[in-house]
Amino acid sequence: MRPVHTALAVLVAAVWGFNFVVIEIGLDHFPPLLLSALRFLVAALPAVFFVGRPKVAWKWIVGVGIALGVAKFGLLFTGMDAGMPAGLSSLVLQIQSVFTAVLAAVLLRERPGRVRVLGMTVALAGIAVAAVDGGTSGPVLGFTLVVAAAACWGVSNVLTRKAAPPDALNFMVWVCTVPVLPLLALSLLLEGPERDLAALRALDWSGVAVIGYVAWVSTVFGFAAWSYLLRRYPASAVAPFSLLVPVFGMSSAALVLGESVSGLRWLAAVLLVGGVALASPAPARAARRAQSPAGISAAGSPAAAAASPVPSGSPRTSGAAAPRSG
Repeated sequence: MRPVHTALAVLVAAVWGFNFVVIEIGLDHFPPLLLSALRFLVAALPAVFFVGRPKVAWKWIVGVGIALGVAKFGLLFTGMDAGMPAGLSSLVLQIQSVFTAVLAAVLLRERPGRVRVLGMTVALAGIAVAAVDGGTSGPVLGFTLVVAAAACWGVSNVLTRKAAPPDALNFMVWVCTVPVLPLLALSLLLEGPERDLAALRALDWSGVAVIGYVAWVSTVFGFAAWSYLLRRYPASAVAPFSLLVPVFGMSSAALVLGESVSGLRWLAAVLLVGGVALASPAPARAARRAQSPAGISAAGSPAAAAASPVPSGSPRTSGAAAPRSG
């Protein structure tokens, strides 16, 4: 890759990693399901008017929209709102690679080789270490919800692979239109109209900046830049940069939010990232899939772009979300 494109790939990974910190701040302004709905609404509008008509069947757009937008992000935001640390969330989500490989083996009959099985085993060991660390630094429920979110991400990756969209940005923008109404309905049902209205009435420039970042910077810019790189280079050259996301997520959470990073968490990071790297498609096979956006799914789909977080500490209250002072 040319140096400028390498820098762009690192920038996208940094944007996605820092996104966990931004959403942690956003959860001080909005209930989790409402924040997720607003993120998809703003990401879809006005972009949907500029990307052209959908280039795949609606069944795939709806399927990925439900699995990724409603299930994955609903669980992720809720888990982080329950107290799952931002840095740990960015790390644990990488287990989606294992879920993707297992689901692809069962549903798509993609038999993983010995190296990939070894990689998945190492990654699972990393999750086990992260679970031990999470048990001492955060709520078990939050950790479980984030793991469930990673599983739903795996489902969306398999659906994306089946859809094989010719234009990843067009596909993801249309996918962003699907979760808005279901997430709003779930927010009204589970979080309550009073809490939602209180959050919207208290909206300030900080809350607007959060929504702008997670929707336009992390999603629209992130997907556009990632898709641009995938059009120029094989997926095997681009996808490994997604492994930098938890590195940026953990470091930015430590710097901005003051999260401590224990020795166990560093060990979990080494095992998980190393395992995901081993479980990623071999370069030759990945190169053959370079023209398909689905080819990056197992190695780090850009659908991760909109991932979000919360700091360690006690779970948030169920009352109206209030802006953080300052």
